[in-house]
Amino acid sequence: MEYRCFDMKHGEKKKKKIRRLIIILLVFLGLSVWSWVPFRETFKISLKDEGSYGIRMVLITDLHSCYYGKGQKSLISKIEKEEPDMIMLGGDIFDDKLGDKNAELLLQSLADKYPCFYVTGNHEFWSGRADEIKEYLESIGVTVLAGDCKTIEKNGVFLDICGVDDPTDMTTAEWKKQLDAAYTKTQESHVRILLSHRPEKVSVYEEYDFDLILSGHAHAGQFRIPIINRGLYAPDQGFMAKYVDGTYKLSNGSILVVSRGLARESLFMPRFFNHPQILTIEI
Repeated sequence: MEYRCFDMKHGEKKKKKIRRLIIILLVFLGLSVWSWVPFRETFKISLKDEGSYGIRMVLITDLHSCYYGKGQKSLISKIEKEEPDMIMLGGDIFDDKLGDKNAELLLQSLADKYPCFYVTGNHEFWSGRADEIKEYLESIGVTVLAGDCKTIEKNGVFLDICGVDDPTDMTTAEWKKQLDAAYTKTQESHVRILLSHRPEKVSVYEEYDFDLILSGHAHAGQFRIPIINRGLYAPDQGFMAKYVDGTYKLSNGSILVVSRGLARESLFMPRFFNHPQILTIEI
């Protein structure tokens, strides 16, 4: 009888452990599924200590050709609700493995309605079709920036919108040459904006006097750690990545904005505490 009692107690403990494990797995899966739902977020940023210009730009990064409903309508409707003045496309809109259809449907719709500015990400280069993608985007009216700067006027404010290619296929010197070429076209009295895929290049960005730097790439570290706002692991930043989500004031006064991006089914790991992001920046 004593042996049987021991076996029964041992069996009950084992069942409890299995139940706990199942509950933990279900919670994990539930949070992962919940983390697939895209969130709209707005950052209000004051530049040059001159208050609000009333200019709204939506930053879209790291779509990776992912699916957001038939015709990308789910994503398009959320962007339209933001009533942006312009769309900033911060790289990895196309993927090197998934087909182009979802990215093209989104871009064609946005380019018909808004001024759109684009820079490459590493996956466009990994696809081996970066030049082809640039040509396509230019054909539908998207402004492609690769070491260039376009000046536009909005609400009486001049914006110098600069952009650089992802440095995947370049040396640091070549990449900085693009930055130099873009920066020399800016004016101090204008709002200087840099669109660049990589958030971790802080030491380089601090050599320039951009007011606002817009980036993505980090996917918020895939598993985003709340409260401390760190990423478990981000490309080119490693573990406990710092520049993953939100705004960061650099030592030279520039404000770096990092989007969590929109990648979902293209990822080999689920998002966790890390919703895909449609990010509106109001300056």
